[in-house]
Amino acid sequence: MSQTGSAELIWRKSTRCESQHCVEVAQVRVGVAVRDSVNPEQFVTFNAAAWRAFVDTLHAGR
Repeated sequence: MSQTGSAELIWRKSTRCESQHCVEVAQVRVGVAVRDSVNPEQFVTFNAAAWRAFVDTLHAGR
C-alpha cells in the first residue's frame, strides 16, 4: 500500500547506504514502511510476514 505523510515515523537508512539516495525503513503498527530518501513523502508498507520473507531472501542471496 502506498501512503503519504511520514512526519511522525522514525526512519533509519540502510546500513549499505553510501550516498544521499538511500532506502529508509520505519516500524509501523502493521509491519514496516519503506521509502526512497529522494522522495520521502511517499512510502509503501509491508506486513511483518512479507517483510521477513523479503529480508530472508536478501540474506540467502536469491
